[in-house]
Amino acid sequence: MRKARAVLISAVMVLGVSLTIGATPAQAEKLVGAFRDYSECQRIGSHGVAQGWWEGYSCVWESRYRYYFLYT
Repeated sequence: MRKARAVLISAVMVLGVSLTIGATPAQAEKLVGAFRDYSECQRIGSHGVAQGWWEGYSCVWESRYRYYFLYT
């Protein structure tokens, strides 16, 4: 009984890991940088759009780190 349970648990774990590895979204956002000032984040974001490095961006405040993160 213990061997069967161990095999079953191992199979479930392998299946779960294989499903989570293949579950990445097609259009995942990319972290470009972290900034203390919102205006600096906006400036770099719009500069990247003007240079053609990315099509759009967002500046997100993360209070636990106390930084604005630039995602493209």
